[in-house]
Amino acid sequence: MAFFANIRRFHRNNVTTLRRSPLSEISGALGDLGTLLPLMITLAVNGSISLSTTLVFSGVYNLVTGIVFGIPLPVQPMKAIAAAAIASHTSLRETVAAGSVTSVIVLLLSATGLLHWVTRVIPVPVIKGIQFGAGLSLVISAGTSLLKPLPWFLPWPLDNRVWTLLAFLVLIATQKLQRFPYALIIFIVGLILAFVILATDHLGYGHHYQLPWFRLWHPSTLIPDWSADAIGMGIAQLPLTTLNSVIAASALASDLLPDLPAPTVTELGTSVALMNLLGCWFGAMPVCHGAGGLAAQYRFGARSGASIILLGVFKIVLGLVLGESLLGLLIAFPNSLLGIMVVAAGLELAKVGQSLNHGATDLWESSVEPSSRVHRRVSDEERLERWTVMLVTTAGILAFKNDAVGFLAGMACHWAYRLAEWSEKRRETGERAPLLNI
Repeated sequence: MAFFANIRRFHRNNVTTLRRSPLSEISGALGDLGTLLPLMITLAVNGSISLSTTLVFSGVYNLVTGIVFGIPLPVQPMKAIAAAAIASHTSLRETVAAGSVTSVIVLLLSATGLLHWVTRVIPVPVIKGIQFGAGLSLVISAGTSLLKPLPWFLPWPLDNRVWTLLAFLVLIATQKLQRFPYALIIFIVGLILAFVILATDHLGYGHHYQLPWFRLWHPSTLIPDWSADAIGMGIAQLPLTTLNSVIAASALASDLLPDLPAPTVTELGTSVALMNLLGCWFGAMPVCHGAGGLAAQYRFGARSGASIILLGVFKIVLGLVLGESLLGLLIAFPNSLLGIMVVAAGLELAKVGQSLNHGATDLWESSVEPSSRVHRRVSDEERLERWTVMLVTTAGILAFKNDAVGFLAGMACHWAYRLAEWSEKRRETGERAPLLNI
């Protein structure tokens, strides 16, 4: 009954928020395009996914996510699988098989309660470090892959660093205007530029793409190819999905939208698993949720599930009536504008690190009053320890470009502090104090 009560509550909030600030919700819905489009386009060009099927299925996932969770929770590519598939030109059947492998493992972790247990034993500074590292990784990725290759002007007058500079100036000029639909304006400008680029044949990809035309979606089923490569890709995705898409996303939802019930890690894990175990039979891109996408959509105005419901409807319509013909237009969308959106999303995600020593969930304690809580005072020594653990986690992620390495580094740093603390207490008391209080 609580499930349906929450859905009714989310529905009221979605409708109220959309009526109060429709442009902000629409703008927020487009906030994660900088992450979605480059990976989805490259996978579609390589034949590793079906573009039309991906649009339809991810649109349905957006709809269900907005209704069930009531927050702007993204549906974005599984990045480790996408990167491996792009690098090795993996077949469609192997790509979807990799997503199903990750999903089966995540579903088992969710059903057995292991995900919930893992969340309880991971220290908040490590989770903050994962979020902080993911945010900075987005900024670095935008700079190196989207913005750095651009010229200052020629030979691409409609996609260059001048457009990047203009988009950046508008971004910082409107950062205090919470309801300014920045992502919506950038999206419209980008579409206009993409149409012009496509019409004047300035793609430079070695292919001739046409403007989108009516092309009805014809779904077909397939049998995933669970090859050794596919299984390896799925296992490699697992740390990123569990740490960023599930644990960090759940924590970030609590930070950004404290007035709404945040989805639990078990709910997010089950959601990720079901999405891919359904879509893998039709050629849909392996997807997950993610802290970065949530930060992006929040940064550009989304405050409820209405934003991604609108995005879902938009994607379903495009997939049903235009499908594969959209590929040229998506390729032509200026990287100069996408890059700035990714930078802004990364900074928004990295900002959650500011609450590490003031406002973090583990710093609130029960008060004498049953209905209230008090914030625990943090000593300078503990403040420094928490900050160091977060930075070590972040450093591992950035140095090795791997969330699992950052997680292990942060946990090692945390337990090194706990071991030193236990050793010091033992010396002071002269007793064999237990290392773990279970």
